Amino acid sequence: MFSRDALAYDPIPLPDHVDLDDAASRKAAQAFFDVMAQRHTVRDYDTTPIPRDIIETCIKTAGRAPSGANHQPWSFAAISNPALKARIRAEAEEEERKFYDGGAGDEWIKALEPIGTNDHKPHLTDAPWLIVVFAQRYGEFEDGTRYKNYYVPESVGIACGFLIAALHHAGLSVLTHTPNPMKFLNGTLNRPASEKPIMILAVGKARADAQVPAVAKIKKPLEEILTVWE
Repeated sequence: MFSRDALAYDPIPLPDHVDLDDAASRKAAQAFFDVMAQRHTVRDYDTTPIPRDIIETCIKTAGRAPSGANHQPWSFAAISNPALKARIRAEAEEEERKFYDGGAGDEWIKALEPIGTNDHKPHLTDAPWLIVVFAQRYGEFEDGTRYKNYYVPESVGIACGFLIAALHHAGLSVLTHTPNPMKFLNGTLNRPASEKPIMILAVGKARADAQVPAVAKIKKPLEEILTVWE
């Protein structure tokens, strides 16, 4: 972690060294793909509570993501309080109404039709947990002096990927929700001006009757997303 008092390079032997042979590596890669292929974005949540320690462990996993200069420019707010979730939902739905009432262009609204979304967001109160991800645009020392963070969008994006994978691996469903704009979250969650809200993750177990849009199962084949030079 970045520290004013620890700026010297101090190498140590690589901890947790992994050395799989090709067969074991291939098996591990396939096993992880099989798990992640079962991930679905869910809007229909069981309201059964999820223990806090599970959420905390998944966020610890997100905190292991690589980041520019190891500044770790992220912050997570985990909310299970019903009243606070209701406030976030009300504020998010207000922004969503503006979005669907003309704030978004016709092309964007048309693109969302197969997903079946609208300005009604019950998942924000039904899901046992909301996790709000913030990007720290700059850091501050204890005396208030600012320092620059690097590759903030990239670093926070990687951390979000770690978090979503960890939550799925723990048997939980996740919805990425991005009301636009999201500035209300700074005030609601008492976050500093240095932090920019990136997304809200609704987290919990899917209801037994949960549905997903059929189009969400259509993924680009490997040949459309990969180019190889050997």
